[in-house]
Amino acid sequence: MKISTRLFAAASIAAISLFAGAASAQDKLVIGTEGAYPPFNVLESNGELTGFDIDIAKALCVQMKTECTFVTNDWDGIIPALQSKKFDAIIASMSITPERQQQVTFSKKYYNTPPAIAVPKDSPLTEATAASLKGKAIGAQGSTSHANYVEKHFPDADEKLYPTADEYKLDLTNGRIDGVVDDIVVLTEWVKSDAGSCCKILTPLPVDPEINGQGAGIAVRKDEQALADKFTTAIAAIRADGTYKKIQDKYFDFDVYGGDK
Repeated sequence: MKISTRLFAAASIAAISLFAGAASAQDKLVIGTEGAYPPFNVLESNGELTGFDIDIAKALCVQMKTECTFVTNDWDGIIPALQSKKFDAIIASMSITPERQQQVTFSKKYYNTPPAIAVPKDSPLTEATAASLKGKAIGAQGSTSHANYVEKHFPDADEKLYPTADEYKLDLTNGRIDGVVDDIVVLTEWVKSDAGSCCKILTPLPVDPEINGQGAGIAVRKDEQALADKFTTAIAAIRADGTYKKIQDKYFDFDVYGGDK
């Protein structure tokens, strides 16, 4: 998704360990995540990682009888960090796209939600089209599918890229940009909060399969198809036994999986 916008990616280790069920775990895995993408993954001030991605990851590790630890990494360096073996898998709301499939191997999806655009509540914008957004400053997190979406579908907008979602939210709140594009869940949760009370969802955006991909999957290194398949099997298992729904219902009041495919 992302086009590197920083000169370096600083990795910080969150001291969170998960011991999976039986005393003799089959494997040990280090899971990489961002920690700056609520409500999916958040590094709290006390060093704890929380969010839908994290709870799903823990459930998958239990299902796989695997001991997992978690590491946070800046988004724009997360694939290179995986490739350099800083961790074994990425569970960080990473969309399965053709571009990324050239760099990593994915499990099947564990959720799928569309993009949307958020604007200030007093915005004169009434629609999100290439014409209506011409000349408008539209923000997105850099090196993401959402940044690619703005570039492709709103080519005459003034695209502003940010290292994290928190930074584009701050600029939208302060009137420095006209709108932002991100996952509809991320934006909806934000505008419902006190921090996002400035703004509203203008509209969901049509899914572009080439850019938005097949949903969010778990990324592993290119030569580790067996590990990707293990995650896929575990995703199916936690959906079948009700664990997935319990986690989903903690965060959302709709089916975040996005259908059976």
